Amino acid sequence: MENLASLVIRHAPEDGMYDMPVPGLALIRYGAPTDRVPVLHEAALCMIVQGAKVVMLADEVYRYDTESHLVVSVDLPLAGQVVEAAPERPYLCVRIDLEPGLLNELMLQQPPSPRAESARGLHLSRNTPELTDAVARLLRLLDRPRDIGVLAPLIRREIHYWLLTGDQAGIVRQIGAPDSRLSQVTRAIAWIRENFDRPFRIEAVARAAGMSASALHQHFKAVTAMSPLQYQKQIRLQEARRLMLGEAVDAQAAGFQVGYESPSQFSREYARLFGAPPARDAARLRASGPLPVAV
Repeated sequence: MENLASLVIRHAPEDGMYDMPVPGLALIRYGAPTDRVPVLHEAALCMIVQGAKVVMLADEVYRYDTESHLVVSVDLPLAGQVVEAAPERPYLCVRIDLEPGLLNELMLQQPPSPRAESARGLHLSRNTPELTDAVARLLRLLDRPRDIGVLAPLIRREIHYWLLTGDQAGIVRQIGAPDSRLSQVTRAIAWIRENFDRPFRIEAVARAAGMSASALHQHFKAVTAMSPLQYQKQIRLQEARRLMLGEAVDAQAAGFQVGYESPSQFSREYARLFGAPPARDAARLRASGPLPVAV
């Protein structure tokens, strides 16, 4: 991990998240603990190489550090908080996006797995020497940009393979299986994200997922730890926050744009998620600078 840390520090010289020339690879660095930051997290592998953080999904709390890695299988509204970091020893994390097509291709080359499917859409696993070594070799390509085009796809394929054979294989296999329950929930999530500002209709979401309304509710909550309606609220509130901070939209207009008809309801639900009413929260964040990323 020390070698990995030196690589990340060299290519992420200041606090923030950096997209790398290697496709699907990002590096994250923070020199101090952060506040809790809500974010919509897409399917990815996150490996901490220095420091520690806490991730919250609804009422569930997951803490991980250099001994473990996090796999997220669907777009989940998470809250992340860096809990171990200092200027002389910053929090450092490697994020690698997961590719359903690549996982499906690898699954076709393997015998059926006896592992049971995992319900929840995220999983913490202990690091293995094989996975850590593959991640390290992917990062070393940053110092050899001419090799990225040829070697990065091979190493990314190897990383996906190790995830398919590890103890998180249950959720990883569901990402690559087009007929899995997870793929149906993923279709429901995509529909909600595209229509988050419209009145919620469980029947419409169920049709998009190819499930009955009762089955959708059951499996959606098993994967995301929240109901489809609660998920829509999270998407609405995060988009409202983005509008206020990124486009200088006032609080009342942001609430209407994301689908709220009642300003008081918008203010109540926003404060419940972010800890302060919309206008006050936006003013505080503008004064404190850019939000840390929650990955």
